Amino acid sequence: MKNTDKLDIPYDDPRRATLASRSTWVSVVVNIGLTALQIVMGMIAHSQSLIADGMHSLSDLVCDFLVLIANRHSNEPADEGHPYGHGRVETAASFALGAILTVTGGAIMVTAAVKLQNIEQLPPVAPLALWVAGIALVAKEALFRYMLHVGEQLRSPMLIANAWHARSDAASSLVVAVGIAGNLLGFIFADSVAAILVGFMIVRMGIVFAWDAFQELIDAGLSIEEVDSIRQTLIDTSGVNSLHELRTRRMAHRALVDAHILVDPRVSVSEGHNIAERARARVLQSHPMVSDVLVHVDPEDDTHHDANAQKMPPREGLLLHLAPLLEGLPEPERVIFHYLGGKVEAEVFLPHTFFENGAALVQAESSVARRLVDNEYFSAVSLNCLVLPAH
Repeated sequence: MKNTDKLDIPYDDPRRATLASRSTWVSVVVNIGLTALQIVMGMIAHSQSLIADGMHSLSDLVCDFLVLIANRHSNEPADEGHPYGHGRVETAASFALGAILTVTGGAIMVTAAVKLQNIEQLPPVAPLALWVAGIALVAKEALFRYMLHVGEQLRSPMLIANAWHARSDAASSLVVAVGIAGNLLGFIFADSVAAILVGFMIVRMGIVFAWDAFQELIDAGLSIEEVDSIRQTLIDTSGVNSLHELRTRRMAHRALVDAHILVDPRVSVSEGHNIAERARARVLQSHPMVSDVLVHVDPEDDTHHDANAQKMPPREGLLLHLAPLLEGLPEPERVIFHYLGGKVEAEVFLPHTFFENGAALVQAESSVARRLVDNEYFSAVSLNCLVLPAH
């Protein structure tokens, strides 16, 4: 039989939805049985803590259905209204799960505290409650281990959160068992105290889940270690001189990245695009959690030059300002502008025949150099010719 302990399911694998749905349905079946067993037997055995644990199982059941709904919709492909996909549905479900836990736990704590004030009126707890608490403890621990395994395979925060929700149930069932045992030993208050502890554990877990989901909803970035690893991958790409801006954000089990890379300022647009595409491919290959990367190419650190760049006239205007510098020269075949240091360097390609006269070339260079002094827009002009393959 194939060992799947270390199996890592890719994000685009169709098995993701199937495995996630199957694990959640297993949880649904278990929680339906435990909810009925704990609440009914808790009433029969007069155990507040067992009833509280049953309500915890009921909240699990509600959360399981939230997970099923989110799992179905979060795997829908991107569309016109949701260009980044539907991954945030999973995040919203995790937030709702945390909110349900918080409210449920708070209600349990208040109810148990009120009954604790009238402890002399509480009926004794029947031994049956201890057996039910033990059964719930074993079932919830087994469910936790199964769901955590699936969640880690799929790298799904929602499934992992749901698994730890089951672990919180197992821990609460342990507290319930201890409280019931204490009650049976003569400590009447123990069952109510156990119910309060269970409520507190539920509230704490709910706050953690809701806070993590909230951070994702407000576009919190990846961890420092993950960001540093992505940064190094980009910098190690051939053609990337440095990196001066890198932003990340989570979307459920995925991550989105955008970066500004610095390349040689005199490479062509097509070469800069090629460098950016190779950098993007390296990040996607080396960091499986990243689903998309937007790479912006800069010829220099534009932190201090954005204002100057915006003051520059468009290409048509620059060509008009360039014309006086090229007075007396043939009509250029091609002009390339490099926006550097707040000014422009122009590469001017003249007809090949112009370069046959060396004296004319020397005179042209001297004339252009004089005209460049204190020029408002241009810092340098290079005169070139275009050489094509021989026919």
